[in-house]
Amino acid sequence: MNLKNAVVVVTGAASGLGLATCQRLAAAGARVVGFDLDQSKLSEALGREMMAIAVDVANESSVKEGIDAVVDRYGAIHVAVNCAGILGPCKTVSKGQLFPSDVWNRVLSVNLTGTFNVIRHAALAMTHNEPAETGERGVIINTSSGAARQGQMGQAAYSASKAGVIGMTLPIARDLAEHGIRVVSVAPGLFESGMSAGMPPKVSDALVEKMLFPRRMGKPDEFAALVEHIIGNAYLNALTIDMDCGTR
Repeated sequence: MNLKNAVVVVTGAASGLGLATCQRLAAAGARVVGFDLDQSKLSEALGREMMAIAVDVANESSVKEGIDAVVDRYGAIHVAVNCAGILGPCKTVSKGQLFPSDVWNRVLSVNLTGTFNVIRHAALAMTHNEPAETGERGVIINTSSGAARQGQMGQAAYSASKAGVIGMTLPIARDLAEHGIRVVSVAPGLFESGMSAGMPPKVSDALVEKMLFPRRMGKPDEFAALVEHIIGNAYLNALTIDMDCGTR
């Protein structure tokens, strides 16, 4: 997929990995549209060069309206990058209290169902694209997490949601192969973001100590660089790429 003038939708675009992805892909010549809940924060982050649309990925009607607005504006969608996500940390049982079911449902609705909402509606739009010479019509990139396989204490909902992203990558790639649409997920380790900033220092420091080289948090632009490579490398499909600096 050639990024020059490609129409790209990025969720969770107001900060962190999503914002870095928007900035990098726009610099590469793509027409970038950012989705996020906070319209004012999103517009300020993206500036005038990129289109900003308030979208709640957990709400299917909101996603459809956002995707329709992009197609109305640009006539197509070529790439969708799912970066929207929330943590919802809570222990299964703590101080005699159960993990609140509303927290569980919210984390799953944003991280897993929200990702699938965007995949479905973006994929439908991509099926209408004229195929490139290679037959490719679109690329979908999802954000999982190292927590999908090695979740920390209090991450039951988050880990389950991110494991679900990994689990649906292959079947969705199989579903969309006939349309010339690739599906790849990335499982980042500990990156500099709003999520990591909310961690207690002793938790983030302990995770950094488990890394190999370089022993530090990942930088959002490093994630964005991988996204750019996935878009351009037509042989990457139906897999999840761990990006965790060997954290174990």
